[in-house]
Amino acid sequence: MLDSDHLPLQHFFIVLEHVLRHGLRPKKGLLGPKKELWDILQSVERYCLGAQDITSSVRDLPTVRTHMGRARAWLRLALMQKKLADYLQVLIEHREEALAEYYEPHALMMSDEVIIVIGILVGLNVIDCNLCVKEEDLDSQQGVIDFSLYLRSSSRNSPDDENNGGNGTVNAIEGNTATGAMTAVLDQKNYIEELNRHLNATVGNLQAKVESLTTTNALMKEDLAIARNSLMALQAENAALRRASQHGQPLDDKTNVLDRFDPEMAEALAEERKKRQEIEKELNLQVSLKAETDMAMKLLEKDIHEKQDTIVSLRRQLEDIKSINLDMYKKLQECEASLKHKTELMSRMETQRESMALAIAQLEKKYNSETVSLNALQETSQALSLQVVSCEQRATRAEADLRIEREWRTAMQENEVKHKEQISSLQLELRQLTDELKQHDRTKAELVQLRKQWEEDQRTLEELGVQLSVSKLQISDLKEKTSHQSSDGRLGSEANSGTGSWTPDKGVSNCKSCSKEFSITRRKHHCRSCGEIFCSSCSEHVSVIPSEANGKPVRVCDSCWQKLASSSPPGAN
Repeated sequence: MLDSDHLPLQHFFIVLEHVLRHGLRPKKGLLGPKKELWDILQSVERYCLGAQDITSSVRDLPTVRTHMGRARAWLRLALMQKKLADYLQVLIEHREEALAEYYEPHALMMSDEVIIVIGILVGLNVIDCNLCVKEEDLDSQQGVIDFSLYLRSSSRNSPDDENNGGNGTVNAIEGNTATGAMTAVLDQKNYIEELNRHLNATVGNLQAKVESLTTTNALMKEDLAIARNSLMALQAENAALRRASQHGQPLDDKTNVLDRFDPEMAEALAEERKKRQEIEKELNLQVSLKAETDMAMKLLEKDIHEKQDTIVSLRRQLEDIKSINLDMYKKLQECEASLKHKTELMSRMETQRESMALAIAQLEKKYNSETVSLNALQETSQALSLQVVSCEQRATRAEADLRIEREWRTAMQENEVKHKEQISSLQLELRQLTDELKQHDRTKAELVQLRKQWEEDQRTLEELGVQLSVSKLQISDLKEKTSHQSSDGRLGSEANSGTGSWTPDKGVSNCKSCSKEFSITRRKHHCRSCGEIFCSSCSEHVSVIPSEANGKPVRVCDSCWQKLASSSPPGAN
C-alpha cells in the first residue's frame, strides 16, 4: 500500500504531468482562452461514464482552486481506482476529436510512442494506493526529482564478483571491481553532465523568453503612454468642442439666418460637427484599447510570474545537480584512493607469491617422503574399501527412505494446496455469510419497524373498534327508542294490566338473569314482555305477545318465553 509520502510515487506524478503537458497549444492572442490539462481530463467523461464520479468529486474539493491542481487530483483519484491506463487509452482512441485542438502535431500524446506509455501504466493496476487528496497542496509547484535514488552506487559489487571471492583469485577480482566501479562512476558523471547541459540550455531559453517578454512589456508600456497622451489630447479637444457647442446652443434660431445669408459658415459648422462625432468615436476606441491593454498587461505580468517560478525551480534543480556532481567527484576521489590501495596490495601479493614458490619446493620434498607412507596407506585403504561398500549399502537404504519421504512430502504439499483452496472457498462463503448477515440485520430492523407499525395500526384498529361498537350501541339504542315510542300505547296498557314496566338503560349495568356485567361485546336487550334488561344469551327467544295488536314475534327473556310457551296452545309459536 503506497501513500502520498512515497518518494518514487511523487516522482511518477511529476513525470506523468510533464508527459501530458508536452506539446500543449499556447493561447491564441493576449485575450484568448488558455489551453489547460484539466479541460482535457474532463472530456474523458464523454467517452467513459465511470469517470463522471472522479470529475464531480474533484470539482467539489474545497482545497483545490486552480486548473492544474484539479488535474493533479484527477490523476491521483484515477490511480487509486486502478483505471488511469483505461482513461488515457480512451483519450488516445479519440485523439482526433478530443486532443487535436489542445496539442501540437509533434506532441507526445499525438504520436505513436504514447502507446508504450499506456502499456507501462497498465502495470500500475497491481499496486494499491491510499492517497489523501484533500491534505496535499496540489495548486503549488511540484517538487524536483532527486536523481540520486536512481543512480548506480559504486560500492555495490556484482553477484559474479561475490561468488568468485572464495576461489583464491583475489587479484583479478579486485581489478574487475575497481574497473567496474570506475566505469560506473564515469557513466554517472557523463549522465549528470549531460543533464546539467540540458538544464542550462532550458534556463537560457527561459531567460531569453523573459527578456523578450520584458521588451514587449516595455514596448506595450510605451504604446500605452502614447495612447494615454492621445487620449488626454482628445479629451481636451472634446471638452473644448463641448464648450463651443454650449456657447452655440442659444444661437439655434440664428443658424437659419446664417444659412440664408452666409452658407459657407453653415458648411463649416456642419464639418465641425462631423469632426466632433469622429473624435468621440476615436475616444471610445481609445478607451476600449486602454482596457484591452490593461488586461493584456495583467496577463503578461501573470505569465512573467509563472516563468519566474519555473526559473526558480530550474535553478533549484541545477543546484541539486551541482551537489550530485560534487558527490560524484568525491566518489571518484575515493575510487582513486581505493585503486592506489589495491596496487599496493598487488605488490604485497607478488612478494607472497615468491614466498609461496619456496614453500612449494619444500612441499615437493615432503611429497617424496609421503609417497612411501602412501603405499602403507593403500593397504589400509583396501580394508577401508570394504567398509565403504557397507556404507554404500547403508546409503542406498537411506536414499530409498529419502525417496519415500519426498513422496510423502509431495503428497503433503498437494494436500496443503487442496486445503488452501478449501480455505479460499470457505473465505468466500464467509464473505457471503457476512453479507447475508448484514441483510438479515437489515431485514430484522425492517421487521422491528413493521412490528411497531403493526402495533400502532392494531391500537388504532382497537380504538376504531371501540368507537364502532359505541356507535353501534348508540344506533341500537336509537332503534330501540324509536321502536319503544311506536309501542308506547302497548306498554302503557301492559303497565295498567300489571305485566311489567320499561326499565331505563342508564340505571342497569348487569344482566337480570345471569348477573353478568355489560360491556362492548355484551350488549343490553329489553324484554318486550316484562321490560327488564338482559344479555343476548338470556334473551335470544322471540314470541308473540297476546296484548299486541299486530301479532309480530318480538324479543323476550327466557322466563317470559317459558310462560308464554306454557300459556299458548301448542303450535302457536
